[in-house]
Amino acid sequence: MRALLRTFGELSITAGLVLLLFCAYLLWGTSSYTLRHQASLQEELKAAPQKKEKEKLKIGKAVALLRIPRLGRDYQYAVVEGVDHENLKRGPGHYPGTALPGEVGNFVLSGHRTTYAAPFNRIDELERDDEIVVEAREARYVYRVTSQEVVMPDEIDVLAPVPHKPDIRPIRPTITLSTCHPEYSAEQRLIVYGVLKSTEPREV
Repeated sequence: MRALLRTFGELSITAGLVLLLFCAYLLWGTSSYTLRHQASLQEELKAAPQKKEKEKLKIGKAVALLRIPRLGRDYQYAVVEGVDHENLKRGPGHYPGTALPGEVGNFVLSGHRTTYAAPFNRIDELERDDEIVVEAREARYVYRVTSQEVVMPDEIDVLAPVPHKPDIRPIRPTITLSTCHPEYSAEQRLIVYGVLKSTEPREV
């Protein structure tokens, strides 16, 4: 019996260490992966020529730089085109087919909440009138937070040009941030909404 208990104890310790290492990888290893890609995506934005006319973006390319002052002075992420697993590992993703920054319609972004640098980990802290800044190649767009809610994963009408009203034609630029809810679960989605507050065109 003692030998059996000793063996069980050793196996439990080993399993605990493996689990601890796996958790460490999820929190820090995946973040390191994202930050490496963020460096190249942000350089891509700096190197790209400024254009007055917006063009269709290619999957995997940098869309704009996202800043949220409420979440800290150092908060900034390059947004990548696409929301599949591989693209979201590199940073917040823009849903293809939704509006581009500053356009009339819904500029929809999705991001991880707990792994891969967790860019949307704290968006639940956003309050009404907080600013969401989107620095695109042609202009700097400042959105104002209007509300947030928790929805089920199949409630895709939050992605509509007018959220929850897919049959309505949009008349103003809006932004939607989406992430998993609660933390460490994909049971629901946390959604933050905003409307365009101001536009500052870049000089060519």
